[in-house]
Amino acid sequence: MRKNRLVAPVLKWVGGKRQLLPEIKKYIPQFSTYYEPFVGGGAVLFYLQPKKVVINDINWELINVYQVIRDNVEELIEDLNKHKNEEEYFYKIRELDREKEKYESLTNVEKASRILFLNKTCYNGLFRVNKAGEFNTPYGNYKNPNIVNEPTLRAVSNYFNKANITFKCCDYEQSLKNIRKGAFVYFDPPYDPVSNSANFTGYDKGGFDREEQKRLKSICDKLNKRGIKFLLSNSATDYILDLYSDYTIEKIKAKRAINSNPNKRGAVDEVLVRNYE
Repeated sequence: MRKNRLVAPVLKWVGGKRQLLPEIKKYIPQFSTYYEPFVGGGAVLFYLQPKKVVINDINWELINVYQVIRDNVEELIEDLNKHKNEEEYFYKIRELDREKEKYESLTNVEKASRILFLNKTCYNGLFRVNKAGEFNTPYGNYKNPNIVNEPTLRAVSNYFNKANITFKCCDYEQSLKNIRKGAFVYFDPPYDPVSNSANFTGYDKGGFDREEQKRLKSICDKLNKRGIKFLLSNSATDYILDLYSDYTIEKIKAKRAINSNPNKRGAVDEVLVRNYE
């Protein structure tokens, strides 16, 4: 399958990997099936465009967006065209998940359209939910956001329909069930916080603490024992460097734009961990 350059992330996502692709692609091995248990914005998936794919995310809203793009892209584009980049309208659409009945009455196309609209018009393009799982990023006040990116939506839909792709919305460990030798797993979990104030876990109401980091490491160990290759991104904290010290670790620099303090939006160290040469 030839790569289509229009296939690219449709959502801005915390910790998106677009700018790290030149580094990540150096370490992609040969594989039969591509697994991504924390798919998020999918920058690596859309760059690689593998033929056989299992992607997962605990965030149902996100997986719904991808399924709707695959199955109903034209209806989605039509619905996106209804939205207005106005503050009052933004908050009306954002509030929909505060009322269960109202939210449940939306079709999956309308739910996907809502998330894409909020993502393109909210502050910093930040997908964030509160403890109740409600979208809570404020209005971004942008002059001309690209709410309906038709070429990208159609290109992604085309790729999803050509590939043998499975969408899952479950715990990351569950998403690897029945994985076979020859598969390759790219893990991009919520990062270990660099400082106490940097603990951003708001893309899902569950959060991801050090116990989860440990559980993820034990899953990597199990894959390694079975001879299944994995590549993992994380922050270069002492904790992560120590946790994965028995694997190959590359330190890379990443510019992270999502920080409430603009002075702190500089380059930070991240790591790529792998279990192959």
